[in-house]
Amino acid sequence: MQSFTDEHEELRATVRQFLADQSDEQAVRTQMATEHGFDTDVWKQMAQQVGLTGLIVPEEHGGADLGYVELCIVAEEMGRALLCAPYLSTAVMSPSALLHCASEMAQKELLPGIAAGTTRATLAYAEKGWDLSRIAMTAQEKDGAWILDGAKANVLDGHTADVILVAARSEAGIELFQVARDATGLTREAIPPLDPTRKLARLEFNATPATKISSGDITDGLEKTLALTLIVLASEQAGGAQWCLDTAAEYAKTRLQFGRPIGSYQAIKHKCAEMLVEVEFAKTAAYSASWAAADCLERGESWGPVFESAHIAKSYCSETYYHAAAENIQIHGGVGFTWEYPAHLYFKRAKSSELLFGDPAHHREALADRLAI
Repeated sequence: MQSFTDEHEELRATVRQFLADQSDEQAVRTQMATEHGFDTDVWKQMAQQVGLTGLIVPEEHGGADLGYVELCIVAEEMGRALLCAPYLSTAVMSPSALLHCASEMAQKELLPGIAAGTTRATLAYAEKGWDLSRIAMTAQEKDGAWILDGAKANVLDGHTADVILVAARSEAGIELFQVARDATGLTREAIPPLDPTRKLARLEFNATPATKISSGDITDGLEKTLALTLIVLASEQAGGAQWCLDTAAEYAKTRLQFGRPIGSYQAIKHKCAEMLVEVEFAKTAAYSASWAAADCLERGESWGPVFESAHIAKSYCSETYYHAAAENIQIHGGVGFTWEYPAHLYFKRAKSSELLFGDPAHHREALADRLAI
């Protein structure tokens, strides 16, 4: 596996400091309770001052034209800080879908706004499962215009996005469509969240007008988009798991029981040691996947390692984050799940992220199918 450069470490330090200032525990608690789920002023700062929303957007469209190694560093820090923002939907999934599935005209129209932070977008593809084969929404052309009928589930920030990218079936196969937030026949409903720090929505389309922005079947492009999204999410999970480990270890050093730190007891030592090993493996899996994506996109190498490493990273990081979050609560004892401590917020994020885009079993099966074993 390759190493991080001094520039990478500087990026990490910059993002960590920004999030320490703008996404502390009080900010997270405040924003997760709002309908939108994020602070618009902080979002503007992320875009305009730090340039985080356009990391993977090409320079010609106003972005930084960086790669997935840099994006995963940012995601890892966001996972540590439990940032409340439509970052995964707007800055990861949407530009990836546009770059791999949409026409140059659509990229020219939408990517500059995403990079500048003035356009919040999301990709709606999942229906009754996470597999692309289960997409049943129909797209029909009538009198020169396209209309969509069907429903999408678990759409990231779907109730607040300005632009909705929708995967639907036409006679040509799965194609990509652009739908405005105020389109007729579109109903957007926020889903009661398991994780209040990440907003999901259900979207219903009833003869909803749409603009087709792809040409022909985009199944291959969507598979690439989802693999890249899984890698970024795995990095976010690794960051959250690291926070749980650090917090548990610090509490074990300072919490006294019977006159001695609880970290001096063998049972607590074992928990912390197991967490350390798992978190290090999770970070390695996420880093390896990010380098595979970078090699593929920058050097034109095969997509095979990207798909494989994405499934490995998502499955392993999901289990590690959930276990680390649960063990952090156990080490804290009864107070760990109280409202006053943030441990339960990471536990909820860990569980929701584990299920998002498929649970670990789903990705192990997908990996086995890809390897033909």
